[in-house]
Amino acid sequence: MYQPHEFTLTEDGYRGPAPSWRPGAPSIWLVDTDRTSDAARSLAPGILDASELARLEKLVFQPDRDCYTAAHVALRLLLGAHQGVAPDAVRLTRERCPSCDGPHGRPATGGGVHFSLSHTRGIALLAFADVPVGVDVEQVPEARVVEEITGQLHPAEAAELAALPQEERPTAFARVWTRKEAYLKGEGVGLAGGLNREHVGTGPRPLDPPGWTVADVAVPAGYAAAVAVGTAGRPPAAGHDRRK
Repeated sequence: MYQPHEFTLTEDGYRGPAPSWRPGAPSIWLVDTDRTSDAARSLAPGILDASELARLEKLVFQPDRDCYTAAHVALRLLLGAHQGVAPDAVRLTRERCPSCDGPHGRPATGGGVHFSLSHTRGIALLAFADVPVGVDVEQVPEARVVEEITGQLHPAEAAELAALPQEERPTAFARVWTRKEAYLKGEGVGLAGGLNREHVGTGPRPLDPPGWTVADVAVPAGYAAAVAVGTAGRPPAAGHDRRK
């Protein structure tokens, strides 16, 4: 399990270290979007680009606006610190989708950095690496949501959930959902890639799809998170923060 760095933001901006990583291993950052919302809101007009500001304006509920703002301000500040440029100078683009060749594949930027961002109310996660990477964080769902969506998972995962006591299913479902979405985001296809495509498991340790390493990420109670890192052509990363 990965232990993320905690992102700290003040009204004057970010003064922490730039993201750094070992080959094949991600650098993961946790953003408390509630705690950083005021500072992020004041910094956003001078940091976010026109498309990000337009997306922000379309969000109806203030908690969602605060979460989006904090996550994207943190992303630009961390990328800028790594690249040695101002956060508003970071150029964000999209790769081509590997499934349909549309302009909605993995997010990308210059400088050989792969990154991924995920947020839900209260928390954002950001992952940076020298290889394709995907990250996802979700709130543990209600039991009714688990019942509604379980059938979309890989048949083996649905069977694993069905074998659990009912009170354990939401946590196990959140584990498999974040693992699967992190992997699909890393591939650049997102949920369109199909939740039943690969068996990543609902148990304490994830199963790795071919060419990828999947690991859980430590997040506060009530949430689940995972990261997926491309390993094609290289051995899985090792280190003290890999899996515990």
